[in-house]
Amino acid sequence: MSEVEREHHGKGIHEVVDLLCQEFSDELAETMLSFDVSLDAARNGHQDLGKVITDCRQTVMRFRGQAANFGMHRLATVAHRLDEYLMTVPVASPPSRMWTDLQGYFDLMIRLAKGKADGEANTAGLVRSLPIKLGFELTDIEVRNFEVLLVMPHGAQTRFVERELQQCGYRVSIISDTLLAFALVVESKPDLVIISAMMPGLDGIDLAVALASMPATRNIPLAVITSLDKDDDSLSLLPQRVPILFKGESFADDLFKALDNLFLI
Repeated sequence: MSEVEREHHGKGIHEVVDLLCQEFSDELAETMLSFDVSLDAARNGHQDLGKVITDCRQTVMRFRGQAANFGMHRLATVAHRLDEYLMTVPVASPPSRMWTDLQGYFDLMIRLAKGKADGEANTAGLVRSLPIKLGFELTDIEVRNFEVLLVMPHGAQTRFVERELQQCGYRVSIISDTLLAFALVVESKPDLVIISAMMPGLDGIDLAVALASMPATRNIPLAVITSLDKDDDSLSLLPQRVPILFKGESFADDLFKALDNLFLI
């Protein structure tokens, strides 16, 4: 292939990618607007809210993957947070603020997809401006502008840890994939990352070591939660400044001590 042919071939690839990206942006905008209409219908009793929420979650997760593929990392991060929000929506008696929250999410995703949010805050700022998840009563708790990312499998233990942190007024996000968590930490810069030591795929300890070593993330406080014995060799791989939270009766004390030592309380 000649130099001229290679140049035309390269232009062709870029044009195709740009076209696909534009089609994705248009589809996302159209879909978010249609969900806004469906939510309004559900609010007035004309559609089943549970089905609307389920359909929205499935679509948002598809958009999240596509956004990541197109390098729209801010959009992918917001889509992840919207999925978490939708996960906590009580379909029986949703709170009045839910409709405004979701409309705000939809509008932001459209702006990000269309490239009209470049003048707004960076990803870390956008994350902190998003609505607090539903499903937890915070009446007597002062909500702090403090983001904690839990890198843990979904389950009872994770819900327990989330609740303990929410009791401290922290905003908590959960991701169960360490590879996705790696990109999310770099992009959103949480104030604290708590990682389960034993994770499928990339091991949680490996993730902690990598984050503690990289210039872009080494100043982000980390902690590792584990059921391993204190003398387990794998824990010795962690930097000394990374606290270890042991599951069981001492967990609450370990968590408080870690937050105190990291100057987070």
